[in-house]
Amino acid sequence: MKHVAILGSTGSIGRQALDVVRTHPDLFSLYGISAHSSEAPFLAQIEAERPKVAVFSRPLSTDVSGTDVRWGDQALYDLAADPQVDVVVLAISGIAALTPLLSALKAGKRVAIANKESLVCGGDLVKKALEVGEGELLPVDSEQSALFQCLENGRRDEVEKLILTASGGPFFRRPREELKNITPEQALKHPTWSMGRKISLDSATLMNKGLEVMEASRLFDFPGEQIEVLIHPQSVVHSMVAYRDGTVMANLSTADMRLPIQYAMTWPRRMPSPAAPLKLWERPELTFFKPDMARFPALQMAYDCLKAGGGCPVVYNGANERAAELFFAGALGFLEIEESVSFALDRFRNRPMRDLEDILAADGEARRLVDEFQKTRRSK
Repeated sequence: MKHVAILGSTGSIGRQALDVVRTHPDLFSLYGISAHSSEAPFLAQIEAERPKVAVFSRPLSTDVSGTDVRWGDQALYDLAADPQVDVVVLAISGIAALTPLLSALKAGKRVAIANKESLVCGGDLVKKALEVGEGELLPVDSEQSALFQCLENGRRDEVEKLILTASGGPFFRRPREELKNITPEQALKHPTWSMGRKISLDSATLMNKGLEVMEASRLFDFPGEQIEVLIHPQSVVHSMVAYRDGTVMANLSTADMRLPIQYAMTWPRRMPSPAAPLKLWERPELTFFKPDMARFPALQMAYDCLKAGGGCPVVYNGANERAAELFFAGALGFLEIEESVSFALDRFRNRPMRDLEDILAADGEARRLVDEFQKTRRSK
């Protein structure tokens, strides 16, 4: 029996991780949950699941009995490193996940990670934490999980390239000139996946795929030159690995995040899943397209940041997070998201990221530069 802590339990990944735990009561016991801002859903989860520990960002407005309720960042880090916890499902969004990730890995936990931003920004720190604590890092993102599974079929020196697939988002076939006036409601209508609003927006801009290129490089230690992206609108093939002999290993399944979540929790075992089986005869067409880097400049920026190293990946992520906030607030246009990220990268003086303080400083600088872009653009 493995004791599980789900950090970010009220989000899409967190809720599906809870479903996996409920599906396998013989394998998993829910030890702890955490959430940041959704108090009512969090209270409902405490009532329904009865975890031993529940951590919120601030004191809850309602008394809870039978669960040890804590609040604040330190309580979150303590839960991630709790000696009673075997598996940490990291479903917190954004760079805020980096510190609890380091806490869990230093404590030797298996981390099922659904947060690409912490790897993009803190790759070297994460690597050191793995070495110190001898923990495990298993990917939950469907594309990274697919690469992980395909890489199990050969040796590293036999790999030609990693192939990440991307749905292309809701605007893949729209002319670029039509994207200027895209609204948040339109950007959130993902054609194949049901996800949170930040990742849905990132899928529409292809920022998400740019982050995944850098994430794959961090997870599997391959350079950008060996990582390719293909647009695959059907979202059936989740990623592929091409080997030197011409063989391509692909991972196919229904678009259900419970599959990669469960595999990260049960690896190396495969267990029955709550996800529906894939029926290929019902999916007669599987198509693939090379992305147009001119049409999706966010993707090319990611490759450039990965090559530049230092703080550039941190700025790419931080600028994008801030631009997304401004877009949802109506203060930036859709195409201005990528323009503001480019603006921040052009003005950032690149330097090594030696520690967490350096990373947070670069992240803060990126956000300030996006605010500067927004003010400059609005004053014209």
